[in-house]
Amino acid sequence: MINNKLKGLATGIGSLPYRDPQEAVDLIFKYLPYVPFWPQLPQRSFKEGMIAQFTESLPFFKVIPKGIDFLVSEEALEEFYGQLIANNLDYFRISEDFAAGLYAFYRRLEKSNLRDIIFIKCQITGPFTFAGGIKDEKGLALLHNKVFMQAIIKGLIFKARWQINFFKKFGKKIIMFIDEPYLSCFGSAFAPINREEVVAGLTECARGIKSEDVLVGVHCCGNTDWSIFTEITDIDIISFDAFTYLEKLILYSENLRDFFGRGGILCWGIVPAHLFSGNETKVSLFQKIEEGINKLEKKGLGKDLLLERLFIGPACGLGTLTPEKAGQIFRLLSETSLFIKDNLKI
Repeated sequence: MINNKLKGLATGIGSLPYRDPQEAVDLIFKYLPYVPFWPQLPQRSFKEGMIAQFTESLPFFKVIPKGIDFLVSEEALEEFYGQLIANNLDYFRISEDFAAGLYAFYRRLEKSNLRDIIFIKCQITGPFTFAGGIKDEKGLALLHNKVFMQAIIKGLIFKARWQINFFKKFGKKIIMFIDEPYLSCFGSAFAPINREEVVAGLTECARGIKSEDVLVGVHCCGNTDWSIFTEITDIDIISFDAFTYLEKLILYSENLRDFFGRGGILCWGIVPAHLFSGNETKVSLFQKIEEGINKLEKKGLGKDLLLERLFIGPACGLGTLTPEKAGQIFRLLSETSLFIKDNLKI
């Protein structure tokens, strides 16, 4: 079973602070050889920001220097849905101009010995983060328009499926993350959406991606209503900031029991990103994971199960940091993963 291969494997979230995609890929293959991912490079270009990067071929958007124009076009919408109906994945490709890291990663895989790779990780921006970051001609976030939201969800599903098809030649199990940092505002005045809308939208998104043979993960780097993710049966992995919000997640132990009962996996964002000080050690981070596992065990979750279904990663994307700090974080992440392997006896 896939779960038996986990036990502390490390991966990344998405963004890295490099302009040169080769530097980013070098870092990934050096420190995350078992679950490498393609890097998003927002400091290289505005086009590689987490929203702009996925606008190509979607009917309402045009990326301009340092911005996204919102355009309403019935003709473009008709073309968009025609390509969806035709299941034309190549229409939804992400070009190298928008994702230099994706193509550098692909070329590295082509010339690498793939023996040690267990998973290939990819990602899309989640529909609520995407729609929450773009306003219509009236200045309102697209979250509140059903026509726009439906097109965004469909388009992002096809962006994910295009990636899956693009990387399938390497013969590795693919993990597709849906990145939803916007949902860290859920329940506040800053995120005026209700729970039913979020569950329905993410369910559609996850199910559409799950139509391929992949593991679907969701990442939120702040605190949120974690029961939303445990409720969606097509979500296999929940990625959370374990360094900062571990106690908040533990409050959802009953929901996590159901999640683990259907094969769920936790990705512990154990190495801090913006809070990284350089004083953290593999031992201190390992102890924090142990502390969390022990607390969840007391809430009725099986310890062996928690250990078997354990990924680790950074707490968040690293795109706004310096390359030096990103390198330190990845080195510590790798060291912590190896330390877990050596010290967790299952």
